[in-house]
Amino acid sequence: MNMARKPLAPTPPVPSLPCACANMRRAARAVTQLYDAALRPRGLRITQFTLLQVLATAGAPMTQLALGDLLAVDSTTLSRTLRPLERAKWIRRVEGSDARERRIELAALGRRALQRATPAWERAQRRLRAGLGRRDWAALQEVLTAAVEAARRA
Repeated sequence: MNMARKPLAPTPPVPSLPCACANMRRAARAVTQLYDAALRPRGLRITQFTLLQVLATAGAPMTQLALGDLLAVDSTTLSRTLRPLERAKWIRRVEGSDARERRIELAALGRRALQRATPAWERAQRRLRAGLGRRDWAALQEVLTAAVEAARRA
């Protein structure tokens, strides 16, 4: 029996909310869901992938404070995100120049996890970029960076 599929109903437009923060948080949740779904088969969430990516890009161990500042994440949230990565031995804490200072570095297992997950992340990037188009993608990057800078100055 051959049953024809019903066409999907068009998605209603998303109304803009009067609060910039609410609009950004809603966008962040929707985009996070896209990336989390792509990364789930690799056992990662986008927050964890981003930390691995930042540590790989930094090329040197970073303090938790520096990581938090870069990602605009509070210490408690960052600790909660780092914990499973440390348990999996994807990151490790090493002594800094001062014995009291602990730095975080990407471990070999973390580098491999990042390499395995990167194609899934790239697919999510392409899907979002295709949905936005080249011009809006570039504008989004600029506006989000400007929003972080403006919030920090305010």
